[in-house]
Amino acid sequence: MSILTQEMVKEKAGLPSETKLRAMGAAERIAWAYSRYGDKLAMSTSFGMQSAVLLHMATRVHPEIPVIFIDTGYLFSETYRFARDLTRRLDLNLRKYHPSISAAEQEALHGRLWEAGNSGIGQYNFVRKVEPMNRALQELGTEVWMAGLRRAQSSTRKHLKLIIHQKRIMEFFPIIDWTDEEVDNYLKEHDLPYHPLRDQGYVSVGDTHSTSRLLVGMRAEETRFNGVKRECGLHEPSGRLDFQI
Repeated sequence: MSILTQEMVKEKAGLPSETKLRAMGAAERIAWAYSRYGDKLAMSTSFGMQSAVLLHMATRVHPEIPVIFIDTGYLFSETYRFARDLTRRLDLNLRKYHPSISAAEQEALHGRLWEAGNSGIGQYNFVRKVEPMNRALQELGTEVWMAGLRRAQSSTRKHLKLIIHQKRIMEFFPIIDWTDEEVDNYLKEHDLPYHPLRDQGYVSVGDTHSTSRLLVGMRAEETRFNGVKRECGLHEPSGRLDFQI
């Protein structure tokens, strides 16, 4: 009896193998995903440092793709303006979601969770990011969630594959293998902007209270949550049986 490799199983399920996906360009990967999944494909953006790359590329393939934006209530004023400007410029089909509890109420009831170590950060991320993202995916009927993660961004991402399964959702990272130079070149070629805080020494942008400038001797991933944690929980299992992610 023959033994099927993981790549052969993918082929039988109608998914291209990791080898075939690697051979495609990023835009080709997106075109493949849209041709196969259509309206079941959605993407997310944080309107972070290099978000314009995937937003531009994806909307050239599928102009009406739903773009999920989680507004935590703690974003930089520059992020809100960047989001407004890119949404207008690229005519994004933006779907904005908010946590089910306001920032003021959360602080009143639970304090400044982002200062309470790993457990506090985990609770904070769940309420302000994971739950609203899960709600968005459920309401949109999404089966494939596209995001702009890259291996070069941090040690926690260096082993990520182009496609992974996270509980009931398939995650898809079409620029996972792009270098910083490739990102720079794409932005220049298409006259697209970086997040404005780049000019102030930021290399990654999240919430105001847990994002810092890159200082001498720091690694880029240490600019988030004071180096305690790099990931915000969205691309990690939620641990909730009733969740998609």
